[in-house]
Amino acid sequence: MEFSREAARTMLLAAQGLISPPEQATKDDVLDTIRRMGVLQIDSISVVARSPYLVLWSRLGSYEPLWLDELLAEGALFEHWAHAACFIPIEDYGIYRRFMLNGNAKARAWFQAHPEEIRRVMDRVREQGPVRSVQFERTDGKAGGWWEWKPEKRALEHLFAAGELMISRRDPNFHRVYDLRERVLENAHPGWEDALAPTHEEVRRTLAAKAVRSLGVAVAGWVPDYFRTPKRGAAPLLEELADAGELLRARIEGFDEPAYLHPDNEDLAEKILSGDLRHSRTTLLSPFDSVVWDRARALKLFGFEYRIEVYTPAARRRYGYYSLPILHRGALVGRLDAKAYRKEGMFEVKAVHLEPDVTVTDDLVSGLAGTLRDCAGWHGTPEILVRRSDPATLAEPLRAAVADDTTTPVSRHEWVR
Repeated sequence: MEFSREAARTMLLAAQGLISPPEQATKDDVLDTIRRMGVLQIDSISVVARSPYLVLWSRLGSYEPLWLDELLAEGALFEHWAHAACFIPIEDYGIYRRFMLNGNAKARAWFQAHPEEIRRVMDRVREQGPVRSVQFERTDGKAGGWWEWKPEKRALEHLFAAGELMISRRDPNFHRVYDLRERVLENAHPGWEDALAPTHEEVRRTLAAKAVRSLGVAVAGWVPDYFRTPKRGAAPLLEELADAGELLRARIEGFDEPAYLHPDNEDLAEKILSGDLRHSRTTLLSPFDSVVWDRARALKLFGFEYRIEVYTPAARRRYGYYSLPILHRGALVGRLDAKAYRKEGMFEVKAVHLEPDVTVTDDLVSGLAGTLRDCAGWHGTPEILVRRSDPATLAEPLRAAVADDTTTPVSRHEWVR
């Protein structure tokens, strides 16, 4: 199959669930969405919403954020390192268990250097049950902070990375609650035995195929980043999978290297290439959304140069602390710097920046106003304040479009995340 660049973009968005949201999202839709993406990256910044909740809103529209928490506590999801720290469907546990069994060198080295901390933490969890880091009193005399974890916190994180502990749930402040692996799996994956874990080669092939499926259509350079697998050998591996019939060969206009399609997406590709599936959505994306987390892919496929400026000093920021990419009719047309004030019921748009080649049209204004109302309504922050825009001609019609609509439902969720 041959794809234009536009068709390849549509394939990515369709595979990611960003073409058409369900009329009314359910808890099952949350799980199905994560399965479609393969992983849901976790980040705790909550200027608008914590990233995993926002990623789901981009795909599902207004939904109950508590469903994600429940799916973790019920064992339908588990947490581990994939692209980064992620929520992962429990049926993929074996893949990541293989990584744990093969050994986390950093964790094992820490264990050998700190046996007393490991023993104390494991005894506490065995005897008293699930535990949070804050339940351990700091005794080393240090002030704490992100870069000065207490020994027990380091022990918990290394034990988690090595698979000796798992996350049984998140508390109301989004803090991890750790428990013994066997206790979590008793609920989440009964009957699991390590003998069931796939081989390293099986894991390598499975993750490559899953990445291609989640990307819609992909060249070799895009595949390793999705699950953070080794770059070396990625291209030959995809050729092996294509020779075995596990992937289909394709081409993308303007790319010299071959592309690949997962057989599960063949029907989707035919609809897109025949023009039966088109874009109509406008939405906002998290900076940690799987559509844009590979910045090089976003630039190559969408012509969208993006970086998050959270870690950039304020005086050097160009677009704002937490700018959200704007997806409009299949294109990334700009970014929006926003903040939700939940107690005050206000959703502030500090600035909207359109890409230089994007024209302000009635359709764009209407689509952006609609997604702002939807996002603000989902938050329970119905008052929307638009401060400025680039180009300046966008701000006033956007304010008017937001204010004129009287049909947007305001469904308040108790945002404790």
